[in-house]
Amino acid sequence: MYGKFQTYLQNELRAIEGAGLYKKERIIASPQGAEITLEDGSKALNFCANNYLGLADSERLVAAAEKAMKQRGYGMSSVRFICGTQDLHRQLEKAVAAYFHTDDAILYAACFDANGGVFEPLLTAEDAIISDSLNHASIIDGVRLCKAQRFRYANADMADLEEKLKEAQSCRFRIIVTDGVFSMDGNVAPMDKICDLAEKYDAMVMVDESHSAGVVGATGHGVAEQFGVYGRIDIFTGTLGKAFGGAVGGFTTGRQEIIDMLRQRSRPYLFSNSIPPMIAAAGIEMFKMLGESDELHARLQENVNHFRDKMLAAGFDIKPTQSAICAVMLYDAPLSQKFAAKMAQEGIFVTGFYYPVVPKGQARIRVQLSAAHKKEHLDKAIAAFIKVGKELGVI
Repeated sequence: MYGKFQTYLQNELRAIEGAGLYKKERIIASPQGAEITLEDGSKALNFCANNYLGLADSERLVAAAEKAMKQRGYGMSSVRFICGTQDLHRQLEKAVAAYFHTDDAILYAACFDANGGVFEPLLTAEDAIISDSLNHASIIDGVRLCKAQRFRYANADMADLEEKLKEAQSCRFRIIVTDGVFSMDGNVAPMDKICDLAEKYDAMVMVDESHSAGVVGATGHGVAEQFGVYGRIDIFTGTLGKAFGGAVGGFTTGRQEIIDMLRQRSRPYLFSNSIPPMIAAAGIEMFKMLGESDELHARLQENVNHFRDKMLAAGFDIKPTQSAICAVMLYDAPLSQKFAAKMAQEGIFVTGFYYPVVPKGQARIRVQLSAAHKKEHLDKAIAAFIKVGKELGVI
């Protein structure tokens, strides 16, 4: 049978490559940072990492991880409820809960697992999930694993959300689910209005803070801080793999009984190994760092404003952004790949995104700013964008 399947796969792969949509991995041979070294020894400025606070190569986090590895070992070789829980795991969970002003938290191998494991233990066919149309794939997959009725509202469209809430009134329990920052466009969900509608129509609220925690809000504490809705959001999910150090690990945090039930029934938690002690220790140290100073968040905001303003002045079409994500719109998938390749020749590491990652006809270069970027890094990237943009007729 595989011979036939092999032929099918080869034809599909050739079609993907022929359409200019084949994804090729570029190999980094250095720590993740604003400036990176590639496998061939060349250097590049990285503008496509989720390293929003520049902590991926933090010496302080590396030292915390090294210390934990020496004291607590390399890995746990167990799931949490058997013998995979160290004091470090609980300390990190308490730090997560304190950061988001919630009752408790539960750790996962990744936020994909957190989102995949949150709905099925809590909701049944009697209930309703009302989900934003641009929610992350992990939320979509988590919803698919649950038997609850599904409602989908247009991105950040409160009139459409209200209509869906009205349609779901016959259901036992209702939950509104949204990304905090939408990863492809960079816009922020209007959490104050979402919470207002939730209270009006008797629904719970869940938000994925993966691209918003550490980034938005007066001190970078995410959408609850930005919109003043602490206590009105029932469930947060998020990751340690972006602003919070750039490694691995996800979490769900929220109401005590919700977290307790997830510990009992959430399959990715029950059937996956604990995160390594070094990851937990570095996470604890990271939250200590963020509690000491807002310097990294303030620097990130300065960088975002500088880059966005200069790019708009140059004539680029950038989606309105309220985060560290700047979507430079090109609309044509092959053009996005050609643009990214030419930027690489200029020493700028960016990626073109196209269907199915974004809707058809919405191809773009997604630029992600970091607190690790210096002004000269930003200006070099802007100059490269202008040069390539003129060469390809974009501006």
